[in-house]
Amino acid sequence: MSNKILNLEPKAIWKHFYSLTQIPRPSKKEGEIIEFMKKWGEDHGFETIVDEIGNVIIKKPATPGMENRQGVILQGHLDMVPQKNSEIDHDFEKDPIDVYIDGEWVTAKGTTLGADNGMGVAAAMAVLESDSIPHGPIEALCTVDEETGMTGAVNLKPGLLDGNILINMDSEDEGELYIGCAGGVDTNVKYKYTEEHVSGGIAAFKIIVKGLKGGHSGLDIHLGKGNACLILNKVMLNASDKFGLRLAHIDAGSLRNAIPREAFATVVLPKENEELFLSYIGETEKNEKETYKDIDPDLAIVAEKADLPANVIDKETQSGLFNGVANCPNGVIEWDKNMPDVVETSSNLAIIKSDNGTINISVLTRSAVDDERDRVAKKIADNFKAYGAEVTHSGAYPGWKPNVDSAILETMKEVYNNKFGKVPEVKVIHAGLECGILGATYTNWDMISFGPTIRFPHSPDEKVNIETVKKFWEFLLEILKNVPEK
Repeated sequence: MSNKILNLEPKAIWKHFYSLTQIPRPSKKEGEIIEFMKKWGEDHGFETIVDEIGNVIIKKPATPGMENRQGVILQGHLDMVPQKNSEIDHDFEKDPIDVYIDGEWVTAKGTTLGADNGMGVAAAMAVLESDSIPHGPIEALCTVDEETGMTGAVNLKPGLLDGNILINMDSEDEGELYIGCAGGVDTNVKYKYTEEHVSGGIAAFKIIVKGLKGGHSGLDIHLGKGNACLILNKVMLNASDKFGLRLAHIDAGSLRNAIPREAFATVVLPKENEELFLSYIGETEKNEKETYKDIDPDLAIVAEKADLPANVIDKETQSGLFNGVANCPNGVIEWDKNMPDVVETSSNLAIIKSDNGTINISVLTRSAVDDERDRVAKKIADNFKAYGAEVTHSGAYPGWKPNVDSAILETMKEVYNNKFGKVPEVKVIHAGLECGILGATYTNWDMISFGPTIRFPHSPDEKVNIETVKKFWEFLLEILKNVPEK
C-alpha cells in the first residue's frame, strides 16, 4: 500500500510528503493545499500568512542559543505538474496520488508523483515541526503556480519576509548546488480556421503517437527525447502530400513545460489511398522507432479507423499549421560557451490543440541569457507569422544570475565536504527556478538551491531516490546549524 512510505527514513520528511500526495494540488488549483498548509501552521502555533495570490508563509523563532544567526527562508512550491498515462483513470483535481515504493525509489502508479516540489515543502514542514533541530529564525515560503507561470513568485510582495538567506529546495540532483538558472518566455500561437464539409468516398482515421517518455522541458531537453507534437506533425505533413490527408481535429501535448509524450489527430483521406496510407504509417513507425531506439524505445505510431467527422480544417490553415510546426525551432538551440555541457538556450514545442475554429500552440523558450531568450522567441514568432498565425508572448521571467561570491554557498560547500567527504558540484540549471524572480523583489537575499535526486519530473515516470532524501535531510540540518551570525 502507498502508506508504506511512512516507514521510510527520515520519517520526519516522508510523513509530510505522504500527506501532500493525498491532497490534490495541480497548478492553478491549489485551494485545498493552501487551506491545509494554513491550518497546519496555525495548529502548530506558528505565525502563518496567506498572501493575496495564495502563497503561504510560516514563521518560527530561533531555538535557544541561535538567536544571533541570520534568518533563513526555506522555499518550495505547493503545486505539481498533472501528467498521467492515457490508460490511467485519475482526476488531479479530486484524486490522491497512488504512491508506492519501487526498489530504491518512490514513484506513482501512472501519474506524476509531485516530488517536484513536495519534497521541498515536506522538508520545510519537518524543520518547523521539530523541537530538537537547532536553527536561527526560520521562515517557510510555499509558493503557488510555479509550474504554469510562477505567478506566486511574481506576485510576492516586499516586506512579508524577514530573513536574508533563501534556500530553495526545488533542485533534483543530490550532491549539486545551484547558483543560477534559466529564464523563460511563452510563445502563444493561434490559427483561425474555417470548416469544410466532408463528402463521400472518404476514410477516417485516428492517428496516435504514444509510448514516449516525455519529461521536464528544461532538465531533459538535452537528451534528445521524442516530441509527440513534432512526430505527429511530420506524419501528417508527409501524408497530406502523398495521400491527400485532411485534418479534422488535433490534441497533442498537454503542458507548456513538459516534453509532449502523446499526440492524437483525427484525419480523413480518399478511400482509394487507405491501404497505401496504412502501409506508410507502418513504415514511418519503423523509421521513427529506429531514430529513437535508445532514448524512447517504446514509441508507437498507430492509425485506427475512426467515425467520419462532419468537417475538416480548411486547406490553407492546414498547410500553414503543418509547415509552421515543421519549421519551429525545438530542442537545444545554444550550448553555454563557458560550460560546454550546459544548455544555454532551448525551446519546447509543447501543445497543439484545435477547438471551435481555433488551433492553439504553446512553445516555451528558456535561456540563461535574457537577450537570447527573446531572440529565439522572436524567431519562433516570425516563423509562425510567415505561415499565417497570430502570435503573442507572455509569462516572461528572468534568469537567476550566479553569485560566485555567495556566503551561503561557501558555508554549504564546507558543510557538505565535512559531512560527506567531498565538495559538492556547483552548477547553473537549465530550468525555471523561482530564485531569479524572488531575488528581484528581495534584493538582499543570498540564494542557493539544492534537493534530493528526482528523475523524470513532469512525466508519469517521476520518481525520487530514497537514499538521497536521507542525505538531503542530513545536509539541511547541518546547514541550519552552521548558518552565519548576523
